[in-house]
Amino acid sequence: MHISDTIFLFLCTLLVWLMTPGLSLFYGGLVQSKNALNTVMQSMAAIILVTFVWITVGFTISFGHGNLWFGNLNFLGLNHVGFGIDKDISPHVPLALFMLFQMMFCTIAISILSGSIAEKMKFIPYLIFVVIWTALVYSPVAHWVWGGGWINKLGVLDFAGGTVVHITSGVSGLVLAIMIGNHSKDDIPTPHNLIITLIGGIFVWVGWYGFNVGSAFTFDQIAMLAFTNTVLAASAGAFGWLLLEYLFKHTTSLLGLLLGVLAGLVVITPAAGYVSYLSAIIMAVIGGASCYVVINYIKVKLKYNDALDAFGIHGVGGIIGAILTAVFQSNKANPDIDNGFLYTGDIHILGVQILCVSAVIIFSIIMTYVIARTIKLFAPLSVTKEETKIGLDKIVHGEHAYFYGELNRFNRQIKR
Repeated sequence: MHISDTIFLFLCTLLVWLMTPGLSLFYGGLVQSKNALNTVMQSMAAIILVTFVWITVGFTISFGHGNLWFGNLNFLGLNHVGFGIDKDISPHVPLALFMLFQMMFCTIAISILSGSIAEKMKFIPYLIFVVIWTALVYSPVAHWVWGGGWINKLGVLDFAGGTVVHITSGVSGLVLAIMIGNHSKDDIPTPHNLIITLIGGIFVWVGWYGFNVGSAFTFDQIAMLAFTNTVLAASAGAFGWLLLEYLFKHTTSLLGLLLGVLAGLVVITPAAGYVSYLSAIIMAVIGGASCYVVINYIKVKLKYNDALDAFGIHGVGGIIGAILTAVFQSNKANPDIDNGFLYTGDIHILGVQILCVSAVIIFSIIMTYVIARTIKLFAPLSVTKEETKIGLDKIVHGEHAYFYGELNRFNRQIKR
């Protein structure tokens, strides 16, 4: 065990934890004020629920030494998980710290997913969905990619979760949103406070450095490569988005900048420790521009209501990033991997990556549909028209994000 690696991963774990409250603020500012607290609660409740699912079954399904599909029950209830190391999955750091770091990834995946159904899904069915989805969708895919499963055996690369986190959450969010549908054309979220969204976006942006850099599990040349690529990709993604926004709309919006940053960060996530600086920039520009087109044109054309564009940013960005990883991965950037399609012209490495991405997409679609349909047998998923009209904060939580009534009464008293 290396003390320096332990301290490094401890700090990265805290940074990744910060992403979920940050994303709750990011989403909270994008909805109507009457639903702000409900939207924030969808992310914050994920911290609570994922913790219990992860320590009971999630971690052992993901990283237990099982077969190609599921981990065994060796770590059930955190059995055998302590300060000691596991030579196969945590050779440098305590296994308990590795477990917590991975739990933060699962938590942010849930938070991402919630963006697709903001203002549309009943809270208790959502909580039930979170519990089941964590165990039956996220955890198996994590095992496939990182826990010695079949995708890992095929040599497919995912440095920090482009497939595991972003594709699963983005695709599942879209399926859930489509299943819930809309009450009317008027219930599309309207940003009520972009300053709150900015603050949340900053937290997510900073936390992403722990997300990507910590996935090296030690601060070496690969971690430094991942750090640099992540910084570059955030700006390159924003550039790609804002360039198209200016060309098509003659504006450069704050929300566009933040969405472009997120798109760049998502795209570089699976490739952060595998590609050169120039490749990272190219990938992120492609990602920012592609996500812009999907959200502003394809989404409008197909008329699906991905409420806060969780699929448009994370699903699309994750798919693009995963596929481009196989194109741009470089043995010169990381001596432990093979060169990608760009350097070898070998279509096989690209084909395997596309196959695995497709498998995760199909699995996420089927499982999300089955889970949601099962829950729907016992409780409706969609909020009612009355709840939509009055607001979920008051009906579901008995709170208000802003006390406009009290402020107005105070102002009237001052005028008197």
